[in-house]
Amino acid sequence: MGMMQLLLGSGGGIFATGGVITTSGNYRIHTFTSSGTLTVTSAPVGSTVEYLVVAGGGGGGLGGGGAGGMRTGTLSIITSAYPVTVGAGGAGNGSDSIFSTITSTGGGRGGQVSVGANGGSGGGGSMAGAYAGGSGIAGQGNNGGSGAFHSGTGSGGGGGAGVSGQSGTNNSSGNGGNGLQSSISGTATYYAGGGGGGSNGAIGIGYGGAGGGGQGYASNQIGNATAGLPNTGGGGGAGDNGGSGIVIIRYEV
Repeated sequence: MGMMQLLLGSGGGIFATGGVITTSGNYRIHTFTSSGTLTVTSAPVGSTVEYLVVAGGGGGGLGGGGAGGMRTGTLSIITSAYPVTVGAGGAGNGSDSIFSTITSTGGGRGGQVSVGANGGSGGGGSMAGAYAGGSGIAGQGNNGGSGAFHSGTGSGGGGGAGVSGQSGTNNSSGNGGNGLQSSISGTATYYAGGGGGGSNGAIGIGYGGAGGGGQGYASNQIGNATAGLPNTGGGGGAGDNGGSGIVIIRYEV
């Protein structure tokens, strides 16, 4: 009876290849930092796996880039090959990440004298018109912050998986929203932080949210913009690119 329960449980009896394979406690973990295939060669009836699917972060304009969408949960699995797509970050919207039927949407680009783009999390809106932040997708991320009205004031931070981006003010650009923490890798790690907003004025910069969000810039601090961290789905700080996403799958052994 004990052996039957093990084989018919949520993970016992699964065997798969693909990605970088590690173990933590009772779990086998497949980490994909680039696209590939999870090939399941053994999966007893009723098997499930846990997943983390984070899309690529959006790039920063004047507003901070929105984080890539972040989805977690469990999925029924059978003996089969499952393509895995890891979304790229970049100067525009981030690219989607996909595992089986689970798609996380790329982060929205920060506004450049415009509204922030919609995405998994929305990009921050730019200053010089109080442009609105882009919208995030429920269950994946949050909205970007809006920019302040006057030229030279603060632009909004990009949204993160856990918190919306801050709006810019007359004195400072908005910070990116924090991401969310997951321990699926065996280590508690933040993913999908929004990028900080920027400004063409000599005011405070916007800082990136926890989870790989990049730092924005101000015109009196040229060169301090940073990209979203690779394989976190972090949004790019104003003036820099978003970070690539990640897919992690684990099951009990």
